[in-house]
Amino acid sequence: MKNTKFNVKNVFLLVTMMTGSLALTGCNNAEAVDEDKVAEVIAIPVEVANVTQGSISSNYVTTTVLEAKEEADVISKASGIIENLYVEEGQFVEAGTLLAKIEPERFQLNLDKARSELSSLELELERVNKMYSQKLVSTDTFDKLKWQHEIAKSNLKLAELNLRETKILAPISGFISKRYVKEGNLVEQYQSKKLFHIVKLQVLEGTVNLPEQELSKLRVNQAAKLRFTAFPNEDVIAHVERISPVVDSDTGTFRVKLTINNADNKLKSGMFAQVKIIYDTHNNIKLLPKSALISMDNKHTVFMINDNKAEKTLVTLGYEDDKFVEIIEGLDVNAQVVTTGQNNLKDQAVIQVIEAI
Repeated sequence: MKNTKFNVKNVFLLVTMMTGSLALTGCNNAEAVDEDKVAEVIAIPVEVANVTQGSISSNYVTTTVLEAKEEADVISKASGIIENLYVEEGQFVEAGTLLAKIEPERFQLNLDKARSELSSLELELERVNKMYSQKLVSTDTFDKLKWQHEIAKSNLKLAELNLRETKILAPISGFISKRYVKEGNLVEQYQSKKLFHIVKLQVLEGTVNLPEQELSKLRVNQAAKLRFTAFPNEDVIAHVERISPVVDSDTGTFRVKLTINNADNKLKSGMFAQVKIIYDTHNNIKLLPKSALISMDNKHTVFMINDNKAEKTLVTLGYEDDKFVEIIEGLDVNAQVVTTGQNNLKDQAVIQVIEAI
């Protein structure tokens, strides 16, 4: 009997232990199943944007430095001491404005001398002419006197010109960008030393060098957009004025001259500009933010939102700029696409849309 009780007790204990073990195992399995279910429905946070309709252009981006289309270095046509200065840097002057004056005394004396010599010769010529008509002087004497008279007239004109050139005048209308002399400085006639530099800012130019493969895309009067550090949120429109017919064999580039209308003198010569030459424009097309695009192996895809799931979609692209690309096929206007977080997505992944900070 003792043995029988012992065996039943042992069996009971064994069954109890097995039941507990199965219960624990069941609980663990239930928790594992619940964890799997929770993991399957976790939504991935993303930022989204809509495909819009608008315009986009094909362009080439480069840089240039603005130059004045018209500018002039002012030099002296006479030698002497600068007596007066009448303009300063930054001042606008019209063509013919008096800029400076050289001491005129010596030139006035030369003019007076030339006038006296001419008057003397005119009296002499008048006297000899009467004698020549009476055959009292030779033809040779009369001709020499006539030539001396002509030389005296030329000397008078030259003296008048030298006196006028003591007044230094502006050759063009524009702004005085540099003044190189001071009152009392000695200047020499037709020397390379500049007195002033004048720039005309109403029309500015910019030169760009483009690769030869761009040559077929350019035409005269083609538009270009310029952006300046001084005006970061403003585009300035320029136009292609000239296209060089020659490609530089060393660099493989050709020169293009741009002109900018600057009637308000807002832009200045020497300013650095980012240039975007516009080749062609497509209007009323579908625009996709570039941040939504995933490119790999020459294929372009996006994640389009459909029923709170990210659907991987193949797209065909057209023109592109800094922010957008043209969608030719694959998406419709107002389609919602992922712009941030797409690197963590797989096709048909559940997503949660969050607002951009």
